[in-house]
Amino acid sequence: MSWLSDKFSNILSGESSKESPSWQWFYRLGSPRWFYQRSGQWLPWLSLAALLVLAIGLVWGLAFAPEDAKQGNSFRIIYIHVPAAFLAQSGYFIMAIAGAIGLIWKMKISYMVMKAAAPIGAVLTFIALFTGAVWGKPTWGAYWVWDARITSMLILLFLYAGVMALQYAYHSVDAASKASAILALVGTVNIPIINKSVDWWYTLHQPATIKLTSAPSMHMDMFMPLLVMIVGFYLFYAVALILHTRNEILRRERKTSWVRELVTAKAGG
Repeated sequence: MSWLSDKFSNILSGESSKESPSWQWFYRLGSPRWFYQRSGQWLPWLSLAALLVLAIGLVWGLAFAPEDAKQGNSFRIIYIHVPAAFLAQSGYFIMAIAGAIGLIWKMKISYMVMKAAAPIGAVLTFIALFTGAVWGKPTWGAYWVWDARITSMLILLFLYAGVMALQYAYHSVDAASKASAILALVGTVNIPIINKSVDWWYTLHQPATIKLTSAPSMHMDMFMPLLVMIVGFYLFYAVALILHTRNEILRRERKTSWVRELVTAKAGG
């Protein structure tokens, strides 16, 4: 980690111009102003891509994918449930990594990303739990069971809620960010438990549909639209995270000259 600390020291000391241009974008990400300005250019393209991919995935999955032999059309909720569950877990890692970067390298932007990621992840976790309950009724005959996978996902929702609560539990923004980051890091223990819960405990939840080490356990005509939906959810997550982070940047940097100039320009324009 020391090499990256040295890189940031170089930036602070004005030696960043000597760095390779291929790495300068990474260092500049640490600047809230640079991130705000660049992300404004990325947003239209990311939003368009997210809308297109999600539309294709939804139409493909809901209208053209074949009916499941056992579950009938009720299986189609998988096209919302599985991508939401994926992003709920991936989003937690993003939040925890951002918190770790804030703790280690004191990057302001990382704490802003961490705070922005928490409510998005909480909503996605709730969607995964809710759609799972809707799917569970016709499949298992119950909306809710204390299954290992479902229970660990509920714990994930509580962890997101805990990180958000800590953000407002301190008067000091720095203290709130550090406490949230520590809880986010501790909570990463739950992610592998969620992933392996269907392998470690043979309970009601079906085995994982998608595994990196083996072929998917569903027909390709059903799997391909699911893959498209997962990509669409990742794009949507990127858009939501950037928007929330930009709002947090404006809130925390509101006393800086560049934000004042931005607000003045917007008001005048």
